[in-house]
Amino acid sequence: MRTTPRCYSTRSSPLPPESQRPGPGPDHVDDRVLAPRVAAVVPAAGQGMRLAAGMPKAFVPLRGRSLLWHCVQGLLASERVEVVVVAVGAQHHDRARAAVAEVGARVRIVTGGAHRCDSVRAALHTVPDAEVVLVHDAARCLTPVSVIQAVVEAVLAGQRAVVPVLTVVDTIKQVDPDGRVVGTLDRAALRVVQTPQGFAGDLLRRAHRLPSGPVTDDAGLVEALGVTVTTLPGHPHAFKITTPFDLAVAEMVAGGRAAGQA
Repeated sequence: MRTTPRCYSTRSSPLPPESQRPGPGPDHVDDRVLAPRVAAVVPAAGQGMRLAAGMPKAFVPLRGRSLLWHCVQGLLASERVEVVVVAVGAQHHDRARAAVAEVGARVRIVTGGAHRCDSVRAALHTVPDAEVVLVHDAARCLTPVSVIQAVVEAVLAGQRAVVPVLTVVDTIKQVDPDGRVVGTLDRAALRVVQTPQGFAGDLLRRAHRLPSGPVTDDAGLVEALGVTVTTLPGHPHAFKITTPFDLAVAEMVAGGRAAGQA
């Protein structure tokens, strides 16, 4: 079942591990940073009203560090992503730079837009030649490195659009505007979609250039072009931190990782 979206609007072998690639000299900016083959876009201009934290969601602390910091660290720890482009509100540039300052040139900060797709579009302008582009939610900052790696490798292996998913375990009812149940959906055919979503860079840029109706994610834009989107297994830790309850769960998950229990 297709839901109504909300915002308006080459391939080669997998990368070797970071440790096996030649490093730059002390005064040299790595060519992979100047012209990355694999880039990640993090739209983080949202206000996070449902979290009610009194600040944009990307800057909400989790175990002493912002969600944005955890998100960027996870992407770079995958040893697949060479550059991360973060789109934030114009008034939050300095705050975003401070949050990820230790990463240096591997993170770029751009001004996002009113809608998610506007922020992604702005970020894409800074990586015009990236072969693979991931779009990742800062609010899914506990996504395991293995999921990020799997998405990148699937695109490099030939899939044009890839999304991590989980099966649906709850019964899903369809209701009318008055809240009356009009049907029970077959959950066997449904999936919960997570991020990062991975795309061939040229495909994602084309999807964002064309006019479209509102969409809930970037895969929706690609679907509108008639391009097949494939799936791979997601992970429970890639849940989206949206409410205070989610943040409390994230604190427990992050604490377990820090203690070597997760």
